Amino acid sequence: MAPKVQASKEAKALAASNSSKGKKKKWSKGKMKEKVNNQVLFDQSNYDKMKSEVPKYKMITPSILADRLRINGSLARAAIKELLNEGAIRIVAKHSKQEIYTRATNTEA
Repeated sequence: MAPKVQASKEAKALAASNSSKGKKKKWSKGKMKEKVNNQVLFDQSNYDKMKSEVPKYKMITPSILADRLRINGSLARAAIKELLNEGAIRIVAKHSKQEIYTRATNTEA
């Protein structure tokens, strides 16, 4: 058996970089959440929709309004406050973190 021929340093480096052990693991960038483009102010059509449809919802929270009407959270809270003052909706539970409202009916809970 003939003795092995010593490879040059460049050849060894090339072989190491081409081998499967030499490659570094590529990490995924992670899943990016899609950016929502919610309105900061009401336009007339959205305001009319809020006035007519929201009092018919069974459960009303700022997050539900923000999701369905594509408005931001502070605008949703302001809209709820306006509907509450008009008597179109009534409060079910109020907490520092979450407020739950429902449509105004003639029965009080």
